Amino acid sequence: MDDAQGDAGQEAAGRLQLYAYLQPREHHHTYLAIMRLFTSTLLADLSAGEVSSALAAAERDGRIDIGESHIDVVIPRLRQLVEWGNLVHGRRETIAASIAEFQQGSMRYQVSKLAVRVQRDVDELLRVPEGAREVSRELLPAIERGLGELGEALAVAVARSQRDPGSLPARRAREQLAERVTTLFLQHAELAATVRDFYAYLGQILTRHHLAPEEISGFRNLLVEYIQVVVEDVLRHTPAIATALSTLARSRTEVLRLLRPAEQLGVAVERTRGRGEADWQELTDWFVDRPGNPSQVTALREATTRAIGALLATVRRATTGGGLLPSRRAELVRLAAWLDASTPKRAHAVYAAAFGLHSARNLLPAPEHDGDDEHTPWRDGPAIDVSVSVRGRGDRGARGRTSRIMDDPITEQGLLAQAREADELREAAAAELAAAAENLDEATLSGEALSAFCELLTLAMAQREGASDPGAATDQVRGLALTLTPQVGQVTRIRSTSGTLTLRDTVVGISRVVTRGRSGR
Repeated sequence: MDDAQGDAGQEAAGRLQLYAYLQPREHHHTYLAIMRLFTSTLLADLSAGEVSSALAAAERDGRIDIGESHIDVVIPRLRQLVEWGNLVHGRRETIAASIAEFQQGSMRYQVSKLAVRVQRDVDELLRVPEGAREVSRELLPAIERGLGELGEALAVAVARSQRDPGSLPARRAREQLAERVTTLFLQHAELAATVRDFYAYLGQILTRHHLAPEEISGFRNLLVEYIQVVVEDVLRHTPAIATALSTLARSRTEVLRLLRPAEQLGVAVERTRGRGEADWQELTDWFVDRPGNPSQVTALREATTRAIGALLATVRRATTGGGLLPSRRAELVRLAAWLDASTPKRAHAVYAAAFGLHSARNLLPAPEHDGDDEHTPWRDGPAIDVSVSVRGRGDRGARGRTSRIMDDPITEQGLLAQAREADELREAAAAELAAAAENLDEATLSGEALSAFCELLTLAMAQREGASDPGAATDQVRGLALTLTPQVGQVTRIRSTSGTLTLRDTVVGISRVVTRGRSGR
């Protein structure tokens, strides 16, 4: 691993330390109360004494443990948060009436930028309910209108900037363009977040096997009515949005130039979404399919189909009784009601009669191993692994075919030999492509070399948004790089033993690249 990767790994590890105060360790309530105190106001600059005074109210309310607001306890907590990176040292000037007051107030603390974001996400997570989140589908027509207004604002800003870039009308036109872009990306971020949260909740529910009849009815209405409306709205507005994004793609460079800040704030400034090429590409990929990269609209349609299929399977298991777990749900619920209404002595008798776990004074054969002693109640002992056939059908008979042998050295060596052979063929194909790179039009490639060429060609074409855009792809394992350069009138023919591949208006280049894996050999 080179120095750049090592520095990136250390930076990531340092950022993950910002979540350390949230772990269920001792005094994590105190750390949480301290971080909420620092993030409750802007530019909070507090000393240990001020933090101690603020935590006294939390201690009286029972939100933190007794004694956690004492100044001698608060100081080590603040130092620990500084070590994790959540707090930084603030200014040191202070006015004190005594040495003790000076020692307690001379060291002041402020919250770091990343810690503010972590605490904000934590508070938002704690406020989120367990139920489904409503999809903000009303943002789809707003996004469609916003793209149209964005095109008009761009035309006005370009015209006024060409006449007089420093004039007041030109500055106002750029401000209106920035307003349209910011609003557009905020609307899309909210829409994407609600869709992702809703389908995450839906997937969590559909994996459950124990669904009551009223739950099945509710989820059926949810899928049939609500999801159908969401998908219909998305599919109705997506073509117009995709057309508008394709039109704006030709003017994307001009948009980014007009949104460039007049005041240079530095290289490490986190800019608002919509000011970078990657932000526009992410927005386009959400609505528009690309070769090898399906859009989120396509993923939403496929997820809806899977959800409906899973719900139908759940309903079929619950109604026909042919499933494993749902078929005995009513019996288990009835047994739980009996146990809840019984006395302790009768509950033991009911449990023994239901599951056959009688006392040791019986004629049944002894188990192979029993780790419990006679003084451990059954409820405190280890859980018994009950097979699927016993849970679903109450049948202990073995079913299914014999399991395959897990350790098969002959098959393992055969698979390894096949893998080595495939690797050698790919290495030979890469070497053949590299040798034919200088005179690709006159070379005749083998079938394996043509397959390797087509793989790189597919990856390079998937990166292009249109036929007039260049593309590139790299095979890091074999050290091959392929570039596509549009050129009108150029015809490139790749000959092979399997046939001839013709690429029109395109120049193809193949070169060797030095990868980290190869340089380390």
